Amino acid sequence: MLELRPTCENCNKSLPPNCTDAMICSFECTYCKECVDEVLQNVCPNCGGGFVPRPIRPKEELVKYPATQIITFTPLDEVAFESVKKKFVHVLPVNR
Repeated sequence: MLELRPTCENCNKSLPPNCTDAMICSFECTYCKECVDEVLQNVCPNCGGGFVPRPIRPKEELVKYPATQIITFTPLDEVAFESVKKKFVHVLPVNR
């Protein structure tokens, strides 16, 4: 079950369960679309994977399975990310 994290891990922008600009990698790292496109260039700084839009959980299911309230805020360490980005930025996620 997806955690549906409440904010972007990089900029801390609010990402409520019904927002359409939340992006996740296969490990549920969660970022806003702006950070994925402009800062991360579709490379997850934690695993090197790509991102897809986070699904929206139906309202009635949110009652039974609510989104997490735990904030994961780890602003990007640009120096550490540079080697990961170089390795993957020009490789399609399906080929990583």
